[in-house]
Amino acid sequence: MYLINITIKANQVPKDQEADLLAKHRAWFKGQYEAGNFLLVGPYRDRPMAGLVIAKAANRDELQAMIAQDAYFPDLATYDVNEFQANLIAQKINDYQGE
Repeated sequence: MYLINITIKANQVPKDQEADLLAKHRAWFKGQYEAGNFLLVGPYRDRPMAGLVIAKAANRDELQAMIAQDAYFPDLATYDVNEFQANLIAQKINDYQGE
């Protein structure tokens, strides 16, 4: 599994493309979520234009191919990726959706 920290480089996004790129970005992560690749997606509350994704992929190359489909890739966002092993998962994790 992978933890992806995404930070959009807001100062580099062309003003006339902001809304279109954001809509495409949201469609991208929704599509990955619906495909079962992104398990958790959400914005940071304390960092503007940034968020996290918990993803599953067979390997790093497969994950990189998913990331490459984002509208902000490669130059308009940073994607910090860390692989991890989920040893403990709270059964009530769904209770925290939207918090």
